[in-house]
Amino acid sequence: MSTQAPTFIQPLQSVVALEGSAATFEALISGVPVPEVSWFRDGQVLSAATLPGAQISFSDGRAVLMIPAVTAAHSGRFSVRATNGAGQATSTAELLVTVETAPPNFIQRLQSMTVRQGSRVRLDVRVTGIPTPVVKFYREGAEIQSSADFQIVQEGDRYSLLIAEAFPEDSGTYSVNATNSSGRATSTAELLVQGEEEAIPAKKSKTVISTAQISQTRQTRVEKRAEARYQATATTMMEVHVDEGAIAQQLLHKAPPSVPPKPTSKSPTSSLVSKVAGARQQSPSPVRHVKAPTPTPVR
Repeated sequence: MSTQAPTFIQPLQSVVALEGSAATFEALISGVPVPEVSWFRDGQVLSAATLPGAQISFSDGRAVLMIPAVTAAHSGRFSVRATNGAGQATSTAELLVTVETAPPNFIQRLQSMTVRQGSRVRLDVRVTGIPTPVVKFYREGAEIQSSADFQIVQEGDRYSLLIAEAFPEDSGTYSVNATNSSGRATSTAELLVQGEEEAIPAKKSKTVISTAQISQTRQTRVEKRAEARYQATATTMMEVHVDEGAIAQQLLHKAPPSVPPKPTSKSPTSSLVSKVAGARQQSPSPVRHVKAPTPTPVR
């Protein structure tokens, strides 16, 4: 069996408590094997003798120290130590006891958001108050308990709800209640987790288009563009063929150029005959006028 040293999933947080009220320290611890937990104040081990009335518990990784009615003498540094065979870890926080009071006040409120399915979500608030308010998260009015899927974390006056992987069923109204002896405050926001379908707003109504339909529409557009390019190319090729046909027709109707016949023989006699014939054709022979003989008179 493998071992794992203790780790603080959620460390201790400092507390401001009104004198006479309860003060609670809480931490979440993991480790294999299950660690042993010890509490300290100002470096001294806490026990029933050193801190009468204190309630200490450790169950399912949750370590809690609760003092029912604090006084100024309880102020100090409180620590919790977790130890097992693989190692140890310690977390420390302050307790301040005061006589002043202040109701809870949100200096950072919840913000509505829209996320994609599978996203990691973090809902944050910052709240102050004396004594330190008790802060709880709710969804649709039901309190959210810290777990592997929904983790509640405190860092000073910042309280966060972490959703490791959001799904559409996590959509809804989320609220935070902060309460102390002086009052109560609430902050509310909406979370929308978009799943496989996307909502596209219209003027009068909303039409829901699935991702598959969107992909089919995009494919149709691509096919239409390809078909248009193919038709344009085919038209251009037809025009080229028509032009080539017209040129061929013009060549068929055009008289071929005259080419002088080549001599069939290279003999001198043939050449001479050709030259004489050519000369006769070029310059006609002169007409000779012959005078008729004068008739002799008969005696």
